[in-house]
Amino acid sequence: MKAKHQRLILALVAVVAIIGAAFLAMSALKDTAALFRTPSEVAKGAVPVDKPLRLAGMVVPGSIKRMPDGVTINFMLTDEGATAPVTFRGITPDLFKEGSGAVAEGKLGADGVFVADNILAKHDERYMPPQMESAMKSEQDKGGMNAGAARP
Repeated sequence: MKAKHQRLILALVAVVAIIGAAFLAMSALKDTAALFRTPSEVAKGAVPVDKPLRLAGMVVPGSIKRMPDGVTINFMLTDEGATAPVTFRGITPDLFKEGSGAVAEGKLGADGVFVADNILAKHDERYMPPQMESAMKSEQDKGGMNAGAARP
């Protein structure tokens, strides 16, 4: 076999190996990726059931209900358009409170209740997407949240 043919075969094998590695990486990431969604998307039925995702919004004042087991809580997340019920079993972050921003990681159940595996509390509106920032401002205007919060 000529050296030219050997280089061509080696180059083809390298290209196939790179394409194969890229395909494996993409398929692995697809299974673990959690998409960011809002309560309005849940209300419209645009959120897939039993798929990992992140639901972000403001915790509705007065909605946090602790169950008798001491570990399970139910609460509502809202954006400007809708609210979504969330249930979580575990220890909540210290900054998790009514009227604050939160991101729940988990899956939407067939009954429309989002079952969270993890809760992330937002401590500063600088970390919020634009739609959450406008929801927070709207809640502050209504007097439902801590209007004296620091702004960036």
